[in-house]
Amino acid sequence: MNLQTRLTLWAVTLTAVVATIASASVLSSEIDRQLADTRHDIDLVAPFAVEFVRHSIDRDTTSATARQAIAKDAPLLSSELAQLLSGMKPLVEIAVCDNQRVIVGDSFENRIGSACPELPNWTAAFSRGNWLDRVELLWRAGGNYESSEEVDDTRTGAPVFFVKLLLRPQIVRGELAPVLRTSLTVSALAILGSILAAFAFSNFALRPLGKLSLMIDRIVKGEYEFPGESDAPKKDEFNVVASKVSMLGQRLRGARAEFSDLRTNVERLLDELEDAVLIFARDGRLIAVAGAVERFLDLPRDTLANRKIGDIFPGETPIGLLLSEAVRTGATMRNRRVPLEPGPRFALLTVEFLDSSAAAGGMLVRLRDPEATRQIGRQLQLADRLSAINSLTKGVAHEVKNPLNAILVHVELARLKMSQGDYDLEPQMEIVTGEIMRLDRVVKTFLDFTRPFQLNMGEIDLRRFMEDLAALARPQAEAVGIDILEDLQVDAVVTVDSDLLKQAVFNIVVNAIEAMPDGGTLRFEASLKGDDAEIRIADNGPGIPPEVKEKIYDLYFTTKEHGSGIGLAMTYRIVQLHGGTIDFTSEPQRGTTFSLRFPAQVPA
Repeated sequence: MNLQTRLTLWAVTLTAVVATIASASVLSSEIDRQLADTRHDIDLVAPFAVEFVRHSIDRDTTSATARQAIAKDAPLLSSELAQLLSGMKPLVEIAVCDNQRVIVGDSFENRIGSACPELPNWTAAFSRGNWLDRVELLWRAGGNYESSEEVDDTRTGAPVFFVKLLLRPQIVRGELAPVLRTSLTVSALAILGSILAAFAFSNFALRPLGKLSLMIDRIVKGEYEFPGESDAPKKDEFNVVASKVSMLGQRLRGARAEFSDLRTNVERLLDELEDAVLIFARDGRLIAVAGAVERFLDLPRDTLANRKIGDIFPGETPIGLLLSEAVRTGATMRNRRVPLEPGPRFALLTVEFLDSSAAAGGMLVRLRDPEATRQIGRQLQLADRLSAINSLTKGVAHEVKNPLNAILVHVELARLKMSQGDYDLEPQMEIVTGEIMRLDRVVKTFLDFTRPFQLNMGEIDLRRFMEDLAALARPQAEAVGIDILEDLQVDAVVTVDSDLLKQAVFNIVVNAIEAMPDGGTLRFEASLKGDDAEIRIADNGPGIPPEVKEKIYDLYFTTKEHGSGIGLAMTYRIVQLHGGTIDFTSEPQRGTTFSLRFPAQVPA
């Protein structure tokens, strides 16, 4: 339903409601007027009828009782009541009843001696509720109603007669019928007029909205050109909006072309990935696919569009079971090792949701080849090792340069003494010998440091590894007043040489303990960061001075009085051998945090 139709219907409805309310108000006023006139007639007639009864009693002074007096004067009383009734449309009868419920006088003389009628009270019936209740009662009422007045005995004061005025609602209803017909006619004409006025208004005033709606519909269909649209500025508000919609269409056309080019480039880039990437909508349909899908699924890519998750990954397969569980629980997965069919093949499965919950948005599924990942990892490790060798050799060059300079100086001094005939070269020879031995130690240390390690790789539980490391460091830390805190909310497995990794991390722990001789806090933390497991050792000691931050991994570099300069260099090398990374952050007087990252697996 378009805007014109909605506005027309609203105008018709509003006019009909206004006309209905106005007609109901007129009808309510007329009903109240008719009831007020009826009440006025009753109030006018009742005192006269009572007075006639009293005169009838007083005219007969010989009767012993008022009833006998009325009985003798009944014909005259009836005649007076009949005259009183004439001209009063709602009133149909006036009856005088005694306390025995017998009519002793009536506007219809033939009803004298009959039983006094028992009818609903007019005032009580038509004075309650709102005007709708009165309309319903008035149109539903079929019999007569009464209004009663008492006549007391002047001698005893007790009521002896009841003057009953009988009314017929049909007469009031007949008076209201013309008013009701007039109200209905006015309402019908008002509604018809509102329809015509609304249609005329929509055709005249809302025609620009129809034009805008047509332009927007064309934009939705992908048509961004609007023939006949003038670029000249117009002061009319609707035309200004239409001009802006036209400009928006032109911009959308350009944006669509740019998006198409970008999408083509992204798809080309994704197609070159070694991974398989599948994106599913919230209803489980595949909406995008990229990468080496055929290699993992053995299905042509062009047959996958709009297929359900269960069709691509059947529920009885390992991947299908994991994806069903992920959709049900909304839990993400990273690098879960799963078998592929037909086997024997394996892939690393990653599942991420594109919104905060599985039910609210789509799902991204990524399959990675472990062997390709390992090849890339080995290439990165090679680059890191070359960088590490460059870093380590800086310290070695410095340690080798100092002994060589000392040897050169003392050889030149010995040559000078010999040219002067002084052959006492013992001091110089001792220094040269000491520096040669020092140089030999440096070279041996470097050879030992660079000798290939025999890695004994195995899977370890990261949380248990960190708990054991904290227990190993606790006695030494507590001896100098250091509190050890553990935050190990991680469930991951890493493949490492457990002994070498413990040595690498423990070197950092020892440095942290030695940096806080007056006590402090040492934190052991472990968590998952993306595809990696991260180990953090944090202290609140004095921190690392900014001027030495670039040298802390250099071999033989140390700021300690009795340090060897080998600990952090060894840690750096061990981390590199495991394909991991090491980094640190430090602030003066606020402490240092070392972060070590390694490829992780989430256990099944």
